Amino acid sequence: MKLFIGSLQLGLLYGILALGIYISFRILSIPDLTTEGSFAFGLSVSAAVTAAGHPLLALPASLLAGACAGAVTGILQTRYRIHPILSGIITMSGLYSINLMVLGGAPNLSLVRASTIFKIVPFLSKNDAMTVLPIFFAILCTAAIILFYHTHLGMCIRAVGDNEEMVRASSINVDACKVLAFSISNALIALSGAIIAQYQGYADISSSTGILVVGLASVIIGEAVFGRRGITLGFISAIVGSLVYRYIIALATRYSPLDAYMLRLVSAVIVGITLAMPAVKSNLAAARQKRGGAQDD
Repeated sequence: MKLFIGSLQLGLLYGILALGIYISFRILSIPDLTTEGSFAFGLSVSAAVTAAGHPLLALPASLLAGACAGAVTGILQTRYRIHPILSGIITMSGLYSINLMVLGGAPNLSLVRASTIFKIVPFLSKNDAMTVLPIFFAILCTAAIILFYHTHLGMCIRAVGDNEEMVRASSINVDACKVLAFSISNALIALSGAIIAQYQGYADISSSTGILVVGLASVIIGEAVFGRRGITLGFISAIVGSLVYRYIIALATRYSPLDAYMLRLVSAVIVGITLAMPAVKSNLAAARQKRGGAQDD
């Protein structure tokens, strides 16, 4: 039961990360490597503000921090015409030093003695809050982002991802839409890091290593379950994919004969298999079609 509850909690919190990655990966169809930097940025800002005695303020502060990081990446891409991958790398690299500065020059910060959002929820114990709050934040973020992408501005961003040239011909400011989309994406990613910092009781900038791959795997697992059937189901599938991924990791590490330090290898194998699934399915379908054509001849 403890394994089930723990995986549920982490799956929901990392699901917020998957929502952010879905925006850049599926809606804009642009690889954004800012993710690792903005996740750690949210983690660091949340820890620093929480340690100062303001756990609630830490969440909007982290949202703003992530939005600024995404805006920098968007501006590098749109205004200065830097390649999307390089833009993300530049922002991510700069954020490493900023994160260290936020944490006071140390790579980690403990929140064991600090008051976190999980300790101040009225009428709930800390253990209950660690389940209720992830559910609340996952539902809130999913509902908010679905509603936004059904507004006029949200539809403009979706149109940019579908056909940028056509949108430019319609006199819509494509560059502004991209910057806004990257800001929203990285704000969600930073919020995920912010809540996780308070959930686990510490912030460590190395926690963001490989986090982009985890988010991508969550998105693709969700699409394998639900298919690609629209933006509303797409965001919901990202949350579900994150839950499935967490349970796969939990089961793999619990019942694997490998030691605990092999977790990243197990994760890499699972992610690799997940990312290869669409190509494998396509190849199998092509092979079946080819055999069918040969039999007809």
